[in-house]
Amino acid sequence: MAKKTLANLNATDLVGKRVLVRVDFNVPQNDTGAITDDTRIRAALPTIKYVTDAGGKAILVSHLGRPKGITEKLRLNPIATRLSELLGTTVIKTDDSIGEAVATAINDAPNGSVILLENIRFYPEEEQNDREFANKLASLADLYVNDAFGTAHRAHASTEGVAEFLHPSVAGFLLDKELQYLSGAIDTPKRPLVAIVGGSKVSSKIGVIDALLEKVDKLIIGGGMIFTFYKARGLAVGKSLVEEDKLELAKSLEAKAKERGVQLLLPTDVVVADNFKPDANAQTVSIENIPDGWMGLDIGSDSIKLFQDALADSKTVIWNGPMGVFEFDKFAVGTEAIARTLAEITETGAITIIGGGDSVAAVEKVGVADKMSHISTGGGASLELLEGKVLPGIAALDEA
Repeated sequence: MAKKTLANLNATDLVGKRVLVRVDFNVPQNDTGAITDDTRIRAALPTIKYVTDAGGKAILVSHLGRPKGITEKLRLNPIATRLSELLGTTVIKTDDSIGEAVATAINDAPNGSVILLENIRFYPEEEQNDREFANKLASLADLYVNDAFGTAHRAHASTEGVAEFLHPSVAGFLLDKELQYLSGAIDTPKRPLVAIVGGSKVSSKIGVIDALLEKVDKLIIGGGMIFTFYKARGLAVGKSLVEEDKLELAKSLEAKAKERGVQLLLPTDVVVADNFKPDANAQTVSIENIPDGWMGLDIGSDSIKLFQDALADSKTVIWNGPMGVFEFDKFAVGTEAIARTLAEITETGAITIIGGGDSVAAVEKVGVADKMSHISTGGGASLELLEGKVLPGIAALDEA
């Protein structure tokens, strides 16, 4: 997927140009509208600054939440405020995403300005990838930069549609970095290549497990999905989460690993609880001794050691999904131990890639996020890329 990037454009090409930049500012907020995590906003700063430092106008497009039409609490005003603070300059915020008033605001803004358009999903045409709407959006600009990896797997007007009408259409620095790390880890990895896949359901990770079995040397599986594998082996799993319709699939994935010579590691012991509560009674048992009426909520100490040993010689590690119910401190031990282990092996030269969602939350909770080689800003997009799928928002960009 060799695509043209912002770095391929001369700074002189941007002087006085209106540059439409798709960013991913879908950030968490509290009840008062205050932003609780600005990681995604900070991740877009290099691209925004490159455009404005060169004398271009950065016209930022983002969605926030899942609005059904105009939704006051999902306006991007708090984001404009935070972005102004981070850039040290006033960000111009428009009350619409398209139209004459928006075009006038952009044209009246001096070179080097940042203009943030209103929540693009206030228009249903955005998710419909409506061609006419994409054309109206594109008419505000001279060229297009996609820096929103988190939405690159969506064929929407602002991620795919506008690229038909604006050229050059290039990848921003964040998007390019995501592609280099994630594609590089899969296509040209330093070996041994190890993938850690966690989370509650096999069904949500089938594609990625199947694809990874073609590429990795070791595959570590944790999280609630392990109980589907155990039940497929004929073990009793108490009240643990099981996808009954995926038992044959679990068997076939284990068979495929064996056939391909991939070391597939499942936990040997688990922390079980008598209830799905943060203060539930808990005990550690081997996988052969899960008591009736109890449910597995984390991996046990023997499993942590097993996984740490498997990671010790790895050169590239991709992690997607927690080892247990890490939002409950009592059942976060396994996930936190893996996070710390990855931080340690990064220091000794391994490439560690954290693939979005809960895994990112875990490394941040443990305070080792800055120790990882790369933290992906896109959960769904990173999964689809690891599966080998073509992401529409990337496919639409100009070839390098």
